This record gives sequence, structure tokens and C-alpha cells, in this order.
Amino acid sequence: SDAMLINGRNRLACKTRVDQLGTRISVAPLPAFPVLKDLIVDQDAFFAKHRSIQPWFINETPEPARERRQSPAERARYDDTTKCILCGACTSSCPSIWSNEGYVGPAAIVNAHRFIFDTRDHGAEERLEILSDQEGVWRCRTIFNCTDACPRGINITRAILEVTQAIQGGRG
Repeated sequence: SDAMLINGRNRLACKTRVDQLGTRISVAPLPAFPVLKDLIVDQDAFFAKHRSIQPWFINETPEPARERRQSPAERARYDDTTKCILCGACTSSCPSIWSNEGYVGPAAIVNAHRFIFDTRDHGAEERLEILSDQEGVWRCRTIFNCTDACPRGINITRAILEVTQAIQGGRG
């Protein structure tokens, strides 16, 4: 990931223009990740948490002759969360991550959201079970740091709340 702490904010280095940063520029590795060297952080734990929510399509029904169809409204239900590039900016901005290494984190929940609300996927209940654990959605404190840090403009806090609501009573 080229996400870094640039002038005190999590940003993508590839998208940050130096001429818009002012005369003093500070660059540091993403907070909350172990530093390997210089600006390079260890994201092994981050990706292990991501894999823990099964971020892949689950559908054991026979493959249809044509694509598995979906209405525009069904696709719109989770469209925002398909934009995640796993840069780690949201996760490193999360105080719940800073104080609890076990918390799965906002990026993993966003990626789970993408599949939980996909009508073609059949793994939602399993993912909701994983995220209903004490290290899942219940660690979120809803302070919007993750949403503010996301360079892709994903409303991460809303996605986390939608997953929380699905755990509490359904995927509606």
C-alpha cells in the first residue's frame, strides 16, 4: 500500500499532490502498523483479518449457463463497498485498532459488507456470525475516523452500521 501519514492525515501517496500540501511536508508510515523499514509497514495481520471474513464469492449452486443476474437496485445496495482497495488508511485511523489488536477492523468489515448484501452470494450468515464476535462490529465506536481517512470516499461507518443491523435482525 502506498497509504501514508502525510501532513498528519492518512492519504495515498500516489494521489497526493505536493503542491497542495504547503511549504512544510511531513511523511510517516501508517500509524497502528508495525514499521518494517522507513515508510514500509507490516500488513500481515491486516490481511489475515481481511481473510478471516471470507472476502470471496460463496455460492455452491450449479453454475448457470449465463451470468448470475442482479437488478441495478440489488447491485446499488453494496456498490460503495466495492471501491475498497485495501490500502489500510481506514484501519490505521481507527482508535479501536490502536487499543485492541484483536479487532477485525473497518477494512475487513467493509469487505464483508460487499458480500453480505450481494444477493448472489450465499455466505452472508457465516460472515455475520464471524462479525458478531466481540472482536467484530461491536468494537466500532462510530467516530467516523475511518470514513474521513478513506481515500476512495467509502462511507465506512455506514457500512459497519448496516452490518451491525443485519446481525441484529436481518439483511433487509
